Amino acid sequence: MERQIVWQDGQASAAQHATLLGQQAVTLWLTGLSASGKSILAYALEQQLHGLGRACYVLDGDNVRHGLNRDLGFSEQDRAETSRRIAEVARLMNQAGLIVITAFISRSRADRAMARDIIGADNFREVSVSTSLAVCEARDPKGLYLKARSGQLAGCTGVSSPYEASESPALSIDTAQVPVDVAVRQMMQLIGMSPAT
Repeated sequence: MERQIVWQDGQASAAQHATLLGQQAVTLWLTGLSASGKSILAYALEQQLHGLGRACYVLDGDNVRHGLNRDLGFSEQDRAETSRRIAEVARLMNQAGLIVITAFISRSRADRAMARDIIGADNFREVSVSTSLAVCEARDPKGLYLKARSGQLAGCTGVSSPYEASESPALSIDTAQVPVDVAVRQMMQLIGMSPAT
């Protein structure tokens, strides 16, 4: 059966939404290993932006799996679909004028390229949270690496499943070397904003 679906344009454009909120709509796509510090950075940035009166939202990988992606597992296809869904939501939120911060592993370069295509290159900023596997394993707050090393968990990114590091991110942050407040300033600069004083 042919799908009768037509995109409906609203009366207010994406630019008008952004102007109303007094900000540039953008998506910061934080990618990195589990325990690299993605969520910590994302929520610290969100707090800083809220302090400046900016409208933003964090799409955290674990949180999204409670609802939007609860039907997806960790196969290659499901991981790609996770990226696609998050990118589609981020695109819609950008169209509403919001600043979006995503925080999930997003291990494939192809998936991140797909996200850039969906969101649009003008609104997409890839942030590589480049903390080393050794540091991430030492942190291991969820016990994932321990389970993976003992054979209890298959497909753990960085151990039994590859992570494709960013080749040309807009920003790279190693949370073992860069304090959170400094990283937040760097991300603020990336989206053309000055941190609160």
